[in-house]
Amino acid sequence: MERIVWDEKYNIGVEVVDKAHAKLFKIIDKLLENIEDVTSNQHTYMEGIKYLDAYAMKHFSEEEAFMRSIKYNKYMQHKKIHDNFRDKTLVSLKKDLELSGYSTLAVKRFVETMSLWLSEHILKADQAIVGRKAVSKKRDLSSQIAAISRTIDRATTEVFQTEMKLINEKYKGLNIGDAYYCRQCFDVEGGIKLQILLGIEEPLILRGANRIVRRKTVQKSDITTAMLLKIFEQMFERIGRLFRAEEESALKKENLLTVEEFRTEIMKGYSCSLLYSNKVGHLAFCYRNWRVRT
Repeated sequence: MERIVWDEKYNIGVEVVDKAHAKLFKIIDKLLENIEDVTSNQHTYMEGIKYLDAYAMKHFSEEEAFMRSIKYNKYMQHKKIHDNFRDKTLVSLKKDLELSGYSTLAVKRFVETMSLWLSEHILKADQAIVGRKAVSKKRDLSSQIAAISRTIDRATTEVFQTEMKLINEKYKGLNIGDAYYCRQCFDVEGGIKLQILLGIEEPLILRGANRIVRRKTVQKSDITTAMLLKIFEQMFERIGRLFRAEEESALKKENLLTVEEFRTEIMKGYSCSLLYSNKVGHLAFCYRNWRVRT
């Protein structure tokens, strides 16, 4: 994982806030050092994450106190971002850590999500506190693709009991055989809408269906709309955690797409379109986001 480095662009001009941000970067960087150190163990990870968590919560309180002191007119919106991260994202990440026994992979996911959230939050929401426009940040898809790939691999392992390999970073909707397609929208902090498309080849869907009905004889003719929606819900729920999505709406029949609708949708322009594969089948993942005007 790429090291996170403090930069002057993260300063908002408020000493107590800037010092706390710089300290958070240092704590995250130390955790990354621990991950790269083969001698690190569960206790090392637990203590580092405990310290990061505690310091981040302390910073949230200080930052919220500052906003109240200047009577910041978007205080409640900003506080909600903090609350969602603390009560939803962190809770989910900690659950993963505990279930995995603080495995290196789970710790990487924790640190990756924390660093991505922190840098984007500072450049957008925190800059707005002092009346600055969000800093334009050219998106580096290389690190993001790596994070997405780890999430896809984890999700397919849990839902389909098989791992996937990224084979195309610029997928354009080419045929992947008989497949099922679905679209889901998420609300993300800062008034951002996120839309994700998934295309899953039939053999993978059958594996997911087998797990739902707890037998290994599910045929294509047995696949129902309810079963499809359940499988896609399981995938979207796991993928949504990476993007710090708020609660998504339940999938409905209208979320399912035909292959023609899927290809038409991709033509609208998705910032990230990836194709994964293994001996069982293919999986396509595409996403785009936009800011909701209020």
